[in-house]
Amino acid sequence: MNDPATVIVVGWMPDEFGEAALARAIEEARLRDGRVVVVNATRGDALVDERYADEDQLARLAAELGGAGIEVDVRRSMGADVGDQVLSVAGEVSADLIVIGLRRRSPVGKLLMGSVAQRILLGAECAVLAVKPTG
Repeated sequence: MNDPATVIVVGWMPDEFGEAALARAIEEARLRDGRVVVVNATRGDALVDERYADEDQLARLAAELGGAGIEVDVRRSMGADVGDQVLSVAGEVSADLIVIGLRRRSPVGKLLMGSVAQRILLGAECAVLAVKPTG
């Protein structure tokens, strides 16, 4: 009987942090013979959320993932907390690993806006890999 494939969930947004996380998730999937579940989430509390992909960005993502040679599922969601949305998908698919992009934030920024990365790191039932863009 074959072991089920490793499931890697990646919190993705159309910027350098999301791209770094996606690249590492694809690399991990290849190393572990796994599949990737991409989560693009928003709180939906602003008219325009730059972290929530538009149709052109999703088309570019699909083209990039099409050539990756691994099984990929892309999910978009809207909810009260982006971290909770990533964690919810991770639980739903029984993730073995969550990959997130990490950005530097000031202490005041963390206090006022919270931290999606911190929420995921503390709430995950599986391993979490935090990556930064190169440079």
